[in-house]
Amino acid sequence: MISDQDPIVAIATAAGRGGIGVVRVSARQPLDGLIQALLGRALVPRHAHYLPFRDADGGIIDEGIALSFPAPHSYTGEHVLELQGHGGPVVLRRLLARCLQAGMEMGMRLAEPGEFTRRAFLNDRMDLAQAEAVADLIDASSEAAARSAAASMTGVFSAEVNGLADRIVHLRMLVEATLDFPEEEIEFLEKYQARETLAAIQADLARLLSQARQGAILREGLHVVLAGQPNVGKSSLLNALAGFDAAIVTPIAGTTRDKVVQQIDIDGVPLHVVDTAGLRETEDTVERIGIERTWAEIGKADVIVHLLDATRPGPELDAAITSRLPPRTPVLEVVNKIDLVEDGQVGQAQAAGAKRLPVSARTGQGLDALKRELLAIAGWNPSAESPYLARERHIHALLTAANHLELAAGHAAQSDRVLDLFAEELRLAHEALTSITGEFSSDDLLGVIFSRFCIGK
Repeated sequence: MISDQDPIVAIATAAGRGGIGVVRVSARQPLDGLIQALLGRALVPRHAHYLPFRDADGGIIDEGIALSFPAPHSYTGEHVLELQGHGGPVVLRRLLARCLQAGMEMGMRLAEPGEFTRRAFLNDRMDLAQAEAVADLIDASSEAAARSAAASMTGVFSAEVNGLADRIVHLRMLVEATLDFPEEEIEFLEKYQARETLAAIQADLARLLSQARQGAILREGLHVVLAGQPNVGKSSLLNALAGFDAAIVTPIAGTTRDKVVQQIDIDGVPLHVVDTAGLRETEDTVERIGIERTWAEIGKADVIVHLLDATRPGPELDAAITSRLPPRTPVLEVVNKIDLVEDGQVGQAQAAGAKRLPVSARTGQGLDALKRELLAIAGWNPSAESPYLARERHIHALLTAANHLELAAGHAAQSDRVLDLFAEELRLAHEALTSITGEFSSDDLLGVIFSRFCIGK
């Protein structure tokens, strides 16, 4: 059975060839014996040593840099050894096998995905939000996302969450102390300005939630689906947004049979743009499968771009498509090929609740306005870039805390002022906030989070 007490080892650099490769070891017990077996000498803590890495017979596997970090002053909070050698897959596998061999008596095993960072969390070297930010920094798809992930990793987001949690604890302390003296309950809210204090906490939580939503957009991006009749220019628009030929474009209707996904960045915000098969009635079996997949993709969209053709009115066909679109998903109607018609001839009937933009995928006219509108639909505010990334579970926890604070405010406003219910809602709000940093979290949650890390981190 896998235990957090076992010594672990893994290749910490990405798979494939590279100039440098790193093998990392972490263990609760000192690594003096392992160091002696691999390197033939002791290491000065936190000093770089250039020396050979040796196999069991004394032969040289590689030459490189060895670094020793005694506990607790290491990434994991345990004793850590890092061997930095040449980045060839074969030499790194040999070095990894040698570490497992030399550490056999200690019970050394291969690390699971994310296990080094999990140990850093368990050993209080970082909280859960900071640990998640490590993975987000590795996966960042834009400079803005990388900046925000780095800020989260240093604890900016955690400090905001902990600050709110501490204020709720202080208010809880006052409430629960008052519960022991029922005759003072009526005066409590006025005496300690509890309503005002709660309102201030709610306002700061709302600000934090707004910033977290910005951070979630940076991390997750926006799932944008291009939909419409065949040959309206969906693939051309994808290519225009991407800046290169990501999709095949021909005059033949039905050229796109399956989805084509391309990630683009707009002002540092990732957008996952999906080109889909044209929507129409067809007897072609392959095309029909593609159309079924289009509707499945539309069902998962954050934003639907319903593409229309300025040269082909056909409002009844587009109306049939509009009637099947998910009612709660934002729809942006885009009229393409405006370069082929006279000014003022773009006026097809517009669907209720949809916004219409004229563009030309061929000339680029209207593309900047389309990009701005996509960001606006995403809720992105370029003047209020989030100082940290946030995940869906963070948003959920903040919303849960906000709901409980709202219920607490409702109890405070009642004439009978049931303070025990007021206190309970404060407790639940506090519990929701601390789940973000991992003070209150289940082993199942930790398993899910760290299993998505890369091995060696």
